Amino acid sequence: MRIASRAERIEPFYVMEVAKAASQLAREVARSDRPMVFLNIGEPDFTAPPLVQEAAERAVRSGSTQYTPATGLDPLRERISRWYAQRFGIDVPARRIVVTAGASAALQLACLALVGAGDEILMPDPSYPCNRHFVSAADGTAVLVPTTAADRFQLSAAAVEAHWGPRTRGVLLASPSNPTGTSIDPAELRRIHEVVRARDGITLVDEIYLGLSHDARFGQSALVLDDQVVSINSFSKYFNMTGWRLGWLVVPEALVPVIERLAQNLFICPSTVAQHAALACFEPESIAEYERRRAEFKARRDWFIPALDDLGLTVPVMPDGAFYAWADCSAWCAKLGLPGSWEFAFEVMRRAHVAVTPGRDFGSAETRRFVRFSTASSMEHLQEAVGRLREMAP
Repeated sequence: MRIASRAERIEPFYVMEVAKAASQLAREVARSDRPMVFLNIGEPDFTAPPLVQEAAERAVRSGSTQYTPATGLDPLRERISRWYAQRFGIDVPARRIVVTAGASAALQLACLALVGAGDEILMPDPSYPCNRHFVSAADGTAVLVPTTAADRFQLSAAAVEAHWGPRTRGVLLASPSNPTGTSIDPAELRRIHEVVRARDGITLVDEIYLGLSHDARFGQSALVLDDQVVSINSFSKYFNMTGWRLGWLVVPEALVPVIERLAQNLFICPSTVAQHAALACFEPESIAEYERRRAEFKARRDWFIPALDDLGLTVPVMPDGAFYAWADCSAWCAKLGLPGSWEFAFEVMRRAHVAVTPGRDFGSAETRRFVRFSTASSMEHLQEAVGRLREMAP
């Protein structure tokens, strides 16, 4: 059977390949004195709070499970609009908000609407692998632009200008970023957007971790710039609804009918039950719980990053959001005789029963000396993992 070329261009999601190996080993050591500690997947250990669960139950019991409009329930779009006003002081009209089947669907819709065959989209190296694969699936090309710790592993306006070519269509940024947990300085983001607008390009910003910002300097939405920014967001991270598969997209008003037409054909609508449940995310009781959890994620970061640094797994830039640690494991690899972070991840998995994510997924060869730790697990698990790593330290 002949496979379409676009499918052949999509590399495996190595994060999940490592996760499969970790799950297999976890079953083997489950009854041992060292069960597997998972610090590899970016999934909060918290689940949806009580009001959200109760809202889902009510929707099922009342039969509120039929299709919704492709753009999502109007009350949910309006509630998201009010959240932008309350949290960020931004006026984002509900008519510009499209509720989607997760942030993945939002990115797919944005790329299908805006990226043409042969178009190039600039994004930082390192960056979340699926973002470049969405571009590729739309027959575009993701162009990874090298970044450094001095850049906070983010693009700069100068870099965008230097790498803009005749086929460049725009930029796809993430703030805070997966895998680094770093955000773009607001002034630099404005300069980037000015460079893009001057070339009639598009600025797409993945903001799924924005609610988990730990520094007021960075905790502002790119939507503050103007109404031409395309923002992708999600109920998975801050709102702890990963498996519910619900996200949203904020687009210029003229783009809404295009996105709606694509969504109607590709998805019909997001999960109706998840949408009814998500309305309860914005209740004061739920927001208070989310803020308590955000503080817990920060406490984990504040303990875990110095612990990694002490082990020689250096984190070059303190993450200001999300729940990741992007650590340089090259010193360990040199002492252990390992080629890079891929082998390091399996060595740690085998010897310490700690699952981590190698940098292979996130960009060019330079990322192979980094490993991503997820601090979405409990403090107890983080402490256990550090103890085991300390024991195997070269």
